Amino acid sequence: MEIKYDISLPKEKRPIYIIGAGGIVRDAHLPAYQKVHFQVAGITNRTRQRAEELAERFQIPSVYDTVEEMVADAPEHAVYDLTLMPNQFVPTLEKLPDGAAVLIQKPMGDDYQQTLDILEVCRRKKLKAAINCQLRFAPYVMAAKSLIEGGHIGELYDMEVRLTTYTPWEYFPNVVNHSRLEIQQHSIHYMDLIRSFLGDPQTVYSKTLRNPGKPMSSTRTTTIMDYGDALHAVINANHDHNFGAQNQESFIKWEGTKGAIKAKMGLLLNYPDGVPDHFEYCIVKEGETPEWKTKALEGSWFPDAFVGTMASLMRYVEGSTDSLPTSVEDVARTMATVESAYASSAKGGENPDYSI
Repeated sequence: MEIKYDISLPKEKRPIYIIGAGGIVRDAHLPAYQKVHFQVAGITNRTRQRAEELAERFQIPSVYDTVEEMVADAPEHAVYDLTLMPNQFVPTLEKLPDGAAVLIQKPMGDDYQQTLDILEVCRRKKLKAAINCQLRFAPYVMAAKSLIEGGHIGELYDMEVRLTTYTPWEYFPNVVNHSRLEIQQHSIHYMDLIRSFLGDPQTVYSKTLRNPGKPMSSTRTTTIMDYGDALHAVINANHDHNFGAQNQESFIKWEGTKGAIKAKMGLLLNYPDGVPDHFEYCIVKEGETPEWKTKALEGSWFPDAFVGTMASLMRYVEGSTDSLPTSVEDVARTMATVESAYASSAKGGENPDYSI
């Protein structure tokens, strides 16, 4: 049985111009592009020194003082890679040429109003815009999609994401103090992933919680995405399990009428060093004892999945595909799901009748 998980690359590798020089660019964007020989032609950052450091490290030929200077120098077929904080997206998008291709870092706004503002400017300027929801392109996700689309596990009726880890939030100084930390910055990956497999949920039930011993706004969340009376989709994210590695977990699981798939997300265990991913599946055959098989996959979420979001945008722009999986139009619906999760968490559950 063939399990495909390769990312389709564009015919033409357009020049990439990066706006922002933070840790995600250093650790994921640039290593990913380097692996597939994408051409990064220029970079700009508010603090020029950071841009210069990355330019030297990754052989980027041009460093610009401003976005305006970059746009004036970039060719018409350039692709912009926007990696600033969400509250800077709209004013920066306004500076790009109408009709430009741009990959925007997730999340698509710090709240739903920002999402709508980003969507409006992309529509008005006719930007070919995608959001960097890169988990969709992780090797184990692509492999699972290959098995599911091939009909090997039958009708999908259960999808679970479980995270029981310790996350050192100090590694993310730009978001550690965010008033919407866990869902907006982390579980959003899983909500977007579930939508990519199951479509838009009918309703959302969610509760996000703080840790009484920590200053962060939220570090644990349980979310149920409602798809009716047979399809179960749940996210359990606990970033506070600081009790050694023995009982830590980080996985995505798919179950169907003919089999199941489980993928360990090794990146999130022993963060930031991580551990190896693990991909396994079980195909049920009549009269046989169920047997789990392992498939070795090359690459991981970081940095390899970052190839997928940029490659899909380039392929869409060049016309080799009419599909843009993480378009602003699609991911705006993920952001609507996120907003509904916060509304559900604030509203709370039903009050039991204790008048017995």
